[in-house]
Amino acid sequence: MADHNMTLLSLLSLLIIPLALLLLLYTITRPRPTRIPIKNRHALITGGSSGIGLSLAHHFAAEGARVTILARDQSKLDDAKQAIKLSSGVDVTTLSADVRNYEELEKALNSIESPIDVLVCNQGVFVPHELESQPLDEIKFMIDVNLMGNFHLIKAALPLMKLDRKSRGPASIAIMSSQAGQVGIYGYTAYSASKFGLRGLAEALQQEVIADDIHVSLIFPPDTETPGLEEENKRRPELTKIIAGSSGMMKSEDVAKKTINGIKSARFIVPCNFEGFLLSIATAGLSPQTSYLMAFVEVLAAGILRIAGLFFQWNWYGSIEKFHSKKK
Repeated sequence: MADHNMTLLSLLSLLIIPLALLLLLYTITRPRPTRIPIKNRHALITGGSSGIGLSLAHHFAAEGARVTILARDQSKLDDAKQAIKLSSGVDVTTLSADVRNYEELEKALNSIESPIDVLVCNQGVFVPHELESQPLDEIKFMIDVNLMGNFHLIKAALPLMKLDRKSRGPASIAIMSSQAGQVGIYGYTAYSASKFGLRGLAEALQQEVIADDIHVSLIFPPDTETPGLEEENKRRPELTKIIAGSSGMMKSEDVAKKTINGIKSARFIVPCNFEGFLLSIATAGLSPQTSYLMAFVEVLAAGILRIAGLFFQWNWYGSIEKFHSKKK
């Protein structure tokens, strides 16, 4: 009888501890869950003339949003506008501006007639190379577009996002990072630095704008089939191809679907594939978490994934050692 009671108590403990943890996480996870409506809202997408940005513009238009796409090349914007019109019947607005130039960007955004409900910071450039041999102007170019461009864009857009926000409902700022913004990769020194910086921007920004019902999402796609990827691949160091190739590749259409679903559910971290999902748990750190269930998974899996991460590092450093041994 005593053994039976002990077994029963053990079973109850196994149930009570996870339930207590779930209750605690439900209480403390912040910001609170919400839904970002898309239909009849105004979405501004940078880098919207090609790749992921164009796929996002198609999706937003198909779901009934008013869409503005911004890029540097007006001819590419015109082609994108025509393509979206043919596929969805929606006539999008185009803006030509360089995100590196704050005054130019601010002027372009101030020409918009309606407030912004969803801002997708999608612009980005990638030039892979080892730091020692990469020209400083290439490094500065990536930092200026990938990091400073987001500061310029968000700073210029915030007044238009806060306008009548209480009557317009929740808004979203989605920032396109990369899996190279979750883990450093050989040959991505400057690129990873620019993308890692976005995390600090996003985490602090979420605290600054939550009182205005603006929700930040940080998107982490892997290599994605875009017009510039083939050219970028030609420049990748051999070790970069070996180490980075393990995560696979996605189509821009699939990344766009993951992105828009993440925006709708106001998730802070939005992974795009299974590897990205594991990385999001392994690198959760002090990032906001709206889902107490996802927080539960993070708490339980963190230790295991740290071990897995160390195995990956062991494998990567082994590849580096073999590569340099062959060169010698």
